[in-house]
Amino acid sequence: MDINFEYYKAFYYVGKYKNITKAAAAMGSNQPNVTRIMKLLESALKCNLLIRGARGISLTKEGERLYAHVEIAFEHLQTAQDEIYNHAASGTGTVTVGATETALHLYLLDTLQEFKRLYPRARVIIHNYTTPYIMQTLASGRLDFALLTTPFELPQSFSCKELFSFQEILAGGTYYRSLCRQKQDLHDLTDIPWIGLGSGTATYELYKNFFLKEHVKIEPDMEVATSDLLLPLIENNLGIGFVPERMAKTLLNEKKIVEIPLNCKTPSRSICIVYDKGRGRGAIADELRRYLMGVRANGHRY
Repeated sequence: MDINFEYYKAFYYVGKYKNITKAAAAMGSNQPNVTRIMKLLESALKCNLLIRGARGISLTKEGERLYAHVEIAFEHLQTAQDEIYNHAASGTGTVTVGATETALHLYLLDTLQEFKRLYPRARVIIHNYTTPYIMQTLASGRLDFALLTTPFELPQSFSCKELFSFQEILAGGTYYRSLCRQKQDLHDLTDIPWIGLGSGTATYELYKNFFLKEHVKIEPDMEVATSDLLLPLIENNLGIGFVPERMAKTLLNEKKIVEIPLNCKTPSRSICIVYDKGRGRGAIADELRRYLMGVRANGHRY
């Protein structure tokens, strides 16, 4: 079914402003024309999209579903338009990246410094979410690509490349210094307060499965939303928890926290770049993606 593009344009502004008059002004049109277009669109789709009330316009469930797709399409068009208008100067444009907290601190921040020196006019938007939410946002088309921390399930239409592998250690504050004198068995640590990421994160699921494999029942006594909150709590002796060794290095050297050795091996983890291979991206987004795929964790190019 072919529908005039102008219908969706009008619907986008009506959905955005929830007001026919404001939508008409944004389009450089008039209220009767926008009203007519909305009726034609509803007729073509054979459903009601708008609820017209005394306080203005609201969307029906069908309208909300359609607007979610139309909004993404218009955001892509706006991004493409911005790039074309600004592409006279090399290295301009906007790239939108999703990153987990660990990927942000262990990889992205360091590599972005050099990239911004090479492309000072590039606009980089970073969304810091949990792995499941980043996957949803990437699938919706709102991100150009994402940097994720394993484990995660990769949709068939996505491509993935490992950028950097790292190990996590069990750490505690100075109150738990006695635990670092010899290797500990997880079963002997069940009565100690644990700190970890909350349910719904990939890290929570990773260690839930790890504990099951080791036949030990451990649940966090304190849960945090992002990995950068783990170290301050651990440093203040509120419990023990797994943290990336590289993130803990400074506090370990300053002897503000201790590493607790274990009899078992902790899971190895990786930071990966993930993108939808079937969707186009702007020139600067592709340049940043290629740049990140060619940089080692220590900042050197391949």
